[in-house]
Formats: sequence, structure tokens, C-alpha cells
Amino acid sequence: MEVARHGTAEHLAREIKRLQWRHHRQLDSRMRAIGSTIVQWDVLRALAADPDASGHDLALATFQSDQSLGQMIRRMEARGLITRSNPQGRRWVHQITPRGAEILAAGHSFAAEIFEQTFGMLSDGQRQQLAELLATLNATED
Repeated sequence: MEVARHGTAEHLAREIKRLQWRHHRQLDSRMRAIGSTIVQWDVLRALAADPDASGHDLALATFQSDQSLGQMIRRMEARGLITRSNPQGRRWVHQITPRGAEILAAGHSFAAEIFEQTFGMLSDGQRQQLAELLATLNATED
């Protein structure tokens, strides 16, 4: 069995995943303290970024299947975080409620604090370099 060395593709992938998982745990803990979850915040964030998004587009933006997003949307509607209607036939139109806007704003605040703790250790140049490297890696999707 070969010991993983720094710089190997597997090691790099695990380090990226480890950082993402740490952020996820911290953010979800804070969201739960206000009665929400990171997944709900992510749906609200995607809706705020693209209010006309279809359910499928929202699923893609939040890394969920169409079915799991549909279940999440129904739970969020029942909790008063969003409303939805279908004035144009089959396509649902989603809107963030005032309570949903509060959750969205809190999530943004929590995320900014958590991410600053991590990325604040890097210089502006290092942040820019990291952003460019990740953009390069993400430029080619499946």
C-alpha cells in the first residue's frame, strides 16, 4: 500500500473535500441553532440568485436530485420560508417569504464569518490564486 503524498491528485481532492466538510458542519450547526439547515439556506440562496429558476435548475444549483429538491421545497413551504404557485400550468413559481429572507440573511452572515476564518489566513494574492485554480478545475464539467 502506497502512502499518499502531498500533491497527489487524491490528496488534493481529499483536502478540498475536508475543507468543504468543515465549512458544511460549521454552517449547518449555526443554521440549526436558528431552526433551519444549510440545505434550506442553499435553496433560498439559489432562489434569490435566480427567482425565475425552474425546479430542475434549483436542483442543479443546490446539488440535489429533482425529487429531493421537490421534497425540500414542500417542507420549506410548510414552514413558511417560501411560497409557490403555478400560474403558468405545470411550472411552479417560487417566492421567498419574509421569514425565508431572515433565514437567508442569517445564513449569509454565518457563511461570511466562517469563510473569513478560513480564507482570512491567506493573503489577497493567495485568495486570487486559489480562486483562479479552482475556476480552472471547475471549467470542465462532466
